[in-house]
Amino acid sequence: MVDTFIRHIRNKSIFDPSKIYLLASSGGMDSMCLGNLLTKAEIPFEIAHVNFQLRAKESDEDEEFLRKWANSSGITFHVHHADTYAFASHRNISTQMAAREIRYDWFEKLRAERNLAGIILAHHEDDQIETIFLNLLRGTGIEGIYGMAERRGWLIRPLLIFGRYEIKDYVLKNQLEWREDSSNEKTDYKRNKLRHIGLPALYANSEDARSNLLNSFARLKDTGKAFNALFENWAAQKIKVSEGMQTLPLTDIGRTAGAASLLYFWLRPYGFNSDQAQDILESCQTGESGKLFESTSHLLNLDRDQLILAPLPVDFNSILISESDIDFILTEEKYEIIKLEGKEAIDKTRQNAMLDLERLSFPLEIRTWQEGDRFIPLGMKNTKKISDFLIDLKVPVVKKHTVKVLLSEGQVAWVIGYRIADWAKSTAATRKLLYLKKTINNA
Repeated sequence: MVDTFIRHIRNKSIFDPSKIYLLASSGGMDSMCLGNLLTKAEIPFEIAHVNFQLRAKESDEDEEFLRKWANSSGITFHVHHADTYAFASHRNISTQMAAREIRYDWFEKLRAERNLAGIILAHHEDDQIETIFLNLLRGTGIEGIYGMAERRGWLIRPLLIFGRYEIKDYVLKNQLEWREDSSNEKTDYKRNKLRHIGLPALYANSEDARSNLLNSFARLKDTGKAFNALFENWAAQKIKVSEGMQTLPLTDIGRTAGAASLLYFWLRPYGFNSDQAQDILESCQTGESGKLFESTSHLLNLDRDQLILAPLPVDFNSILISESDIDFILTEEKYEIIKLEGKEAIDKTRQNAMLDLERLSFPLEIRTWQEGDRFIPLGMKNTKKISDFLIDLKVPVVKKHTVKVLLSEGQVAWVIGYRIADWAKSTAATRKLLYLKKTINNA
């Protein structure tokens, strides 16, 4: 096992022997085996142990056992005492979840403080199988089959190539001492129930059940990687990004094979789940134009023949523009405020505005448009609700939330980026112009 371990970590370049790592150890069989293997492989490490204070005297004895081993081996030892029950109660989470959060937060804090090269965990092949089945029981996509990564960020799991039986055989042959956690034998927790009842019953079906499961998981993981590559190619071709929004034509998703998965992989970084992806697909297929879907950070709008993804609108505090101001900023857009003589050529682009300065009263106000706002669009004679004006222009629902208006004494002078009001336009009698010109914001 030592030779296999050393060959594995060298072939995969898992460790840098010139750096020091942090071994997370409970004092159990797995972490004591890993500590021994690391020592023989000459990988420098310090030991981190969390005393969760869940088993009274046993927890203290685990800590003392590890302290003695570290001292006798000349290894730096770190311990963290946690009131796990209180933490779980405060966070309203299970004791297991509390313990997980406590240990990983502390491990990372300690690693950063000590400038260590990584956090080494003693998860092995059987832990991997249990994790995958737990993911399946919770409801998972193909990535739940991946299980734990050998290396993810600062976390390193070099024992994933070994099974529990190999580890036990090694520690017995080498007469290594370890601490037995009595709670591991209880079946109150899902993992323990799976370990002691579920998986043994599954393995009893055939001698090669365990190896067949591992092979199946490996093939599914490879299939998942292939799908990821196909998704990235599809997304690059089909999803367009403009003005902070992403758009996807319905023709590129509606009846596409694996459409729900494609939607989920596109939308999950923005807080959408797989059930929402399925609902979105069904809406696309039934043509429910105008329908909105929301995550914690984004809105998805089914807008006629396309899906539009945009960030949730943020609260916008109105801006007052004084007569002496030279610019203003709207989110990521900067506008110059320029005063010109009336004889200047008119800029007719929608993103900019040229207004009759003498018809305006300062301070001007910029705010988000509101229901009931009305104005006379340039070239028209009658007032129009801004809501109807935006509908006529087919402005998507997700973009309507971001539309701002420029007001003079409460009267709309410009629907910013769309149309100025007819009353504020430049005429032959205009002597001075107020030019609001959009520029690149380098702030």
